[in-house]
Amino acid sequence: MHNTEELNETAVLVAVQTQKQTAEQTKEYLDELAFLADTSKINTLHTFTQKLEKPDNKTYVGKGKMQDILAFVIDKDVDMVIFDDDLSPIQVRNIEGEFAKFQKEVKILDRSLLILNIFAMRAQTVQSRTQVELAQQQYILPRLTRMWSHLSKQRGGVGMRGPGEKELETDRRIANDRIVFLKEKLKQIDKQSMTQRKNRDRMVRVSLVGYTNVGKSTLMQRLAKADVFAENKLFATVDATVRKVTFENVPFLLSDTVGFIRKLPTKLIESFKSTLDEVREADILLHVVDISHPNYQEQIDVVNATLVDIGAANKPTVLVFNKIDLFSTEEVEINDWEIGSGNEPVNQQIRIEKVTEFLKNSFMNAPQPLTVFISAEQRENIEELRSAIMNLVKEKHIQIFPNWLAEEVVGY
Repeated sequence: MHNTEELNETAVLVAVQTQKQTAEQTKEYLDELAFLADTSKINTLHTFTQKLEKPDNKTYVGKGKMQDILAFVIDKDVDMVIFDDDLSPIQVRNIEGEFAKFQKEVKILDRSLLILNIFAMRAQTVQSRTQVELAQQQYILPRLTRMWSHLSKQRGGVGMRGPGEKELETDRRIANDRIVFLKEKLKQIDKQSMTQRKNRDRMVRVSLVGYTNVGKSTLMQRLAKADVFAENKLFATVDATVRKVTFENVPFLLSDTVGFIRKLPTKLIESFKSTLDEVREADILLHVVDISHPNYQEQIDVVNATLVDIGAANKPTVLVFNKIDLFSTEEVEINDWEIGSGNEPVNQQIRIEKVTEFLKNSFMNAPQPLTVFISAEQRENIEELRSAIMNLVKEKHIQIFPNWLAEEVVGY
């Protein structure tokens, strides 16, 4: 339950456009940062960007831009400043020092800390809550000198919302001891999870992967007919969800895990390795992509890179392009008489058929895995996806049970 103060928190967002990225990419990153802020119940009032060869070592942005940020934050009485990249302890100290000159206390957050806050909000199980706290402790340890005094002045809200946090620890040794304890706790939890997974080893395992907020949980609902939490927020799913599904009398396990995102904190990936075992140990991957997103290809690249990082690449994969009902039809040839004219409603079914045909032709010669175009929300082309999954599941099922087909024929 969020308190009123947290719901009313305001922020400005800050990003540096380096030579490695375009203005469009910088805007995309800031839009995503704003979405992260919204997921954390933070109201974004303004964004600041600056072109630099690299972020300033002292205050992330240059002196002039820092003065602009100071003026806006003080004038509007903004609660926090959120930076799109990780800040070093020195940068945090210097930025706080700039605000201290004006006797203004402001929370200084970076992308990693914001993501950690969302994970803390979403974590439900003992395992995920332990993983989040471990990542938080590892994030804070090198920033201990300034971070504890900074946080001790805060009355709550976004910034350090930690499962298991009882008090502000001022001793580095205590923080290190806590990290050791949490790692050992996760080892024990992982042993239990491994035992559970071994009991499922004789079943084919299919795992949903993808960028955050591409519709994986909604698709899980459609395929497993299960009550799985889904909403239009980043990281709606943190805990792994596993359901037994049966297609054509062949059972398999379908899992949904946390979505990936660009600039995902390394410590968070490390902490969630055991949860991501569901992906690593899967036989088949369903890589879900939001085809309506303008930068879906970059999101595909981020997911593929993360799969390599966790050792889950090179598995049989179905590339599932979701949200075809939201795909822009500017490039699609659709005649007025086909979609209605005047005040007549658009024929949604014909529109989706035309979009699907266009996308299939567009991706026909692309060097990539098996591709299916669906709308999980509108239940469009789900049967085609089931068929694609079934073909791969049967192949794996035969490898596990070589006599399965013969038994099927005898049974028939």
